[in-house]
Amino acid sequence: MTFRLGLTGSIGMGKSTTAQMFRTLGHPVWDADGAVHRLYAPGGAAVGPVATAFPTALRDGGIDRDALKAAIAGDPAALDRLSAIVHPIVAADREAFVARHADAPLVVLDIPLLYENGYQAQMDGVAVVSADADTQRRRVLARPGMTEDLLALILSRQMPDADKRALADWIIPTDSLDAARQAVDRIVKEIAHRA
Repeated sequence: MTFRLGLTGSIGMGKSTTAQMFRTLGHPVWDADGAVHRLYAPGGAAVGPVATAFPTALRDGGIDRDALKAAIAGDPAALDRLSAIVHPIVAADREAFVARHADAPLVVLDIPLLYENGYQAQMDGVAVVSADADTQRRRVLARPGMTEDLLALILSRQMPDADKRALADWIIPTDSLDAARQAVDRIVKEIAHRA
């Protein structure tokens, strides 16, 4: 039986780096953000339904994310409509990934808004990546185009780090690569021991 490990954490906490550590150990990793990019690309399963709802977002056979953001800007109902279209398509992609790796002892599901969207109920366990607030802020503000205001907006839509840690089965500290690697190794061993 494949163990579904949900991997989550707030912006700038080191989730992508941590997901790569699981990949390096040979465990399949499904990436929610990567799935959305793929589903929005020409030929992707989300292109038709999203373009029907937001025609101005269609560019060169795919969904242009900037045009989509402009189409839903300032309209909370539009964001809800988009979520209602995209979430089931992304969920189907995730389930297909798990099915393709049914022989794997562990599958990592990298989902940024796991708790916010209630996906923890579909996991066998959840690991939260976490760093101190100063480290998080420094990492995020180093990204191109990131501002204090945009960071504040993103954080306002995410569950606070302390709340995620309180709900998690495991916490992966990402203040250093060594600490994160040790935590990942420990989680893999504990899951293997449970099996």
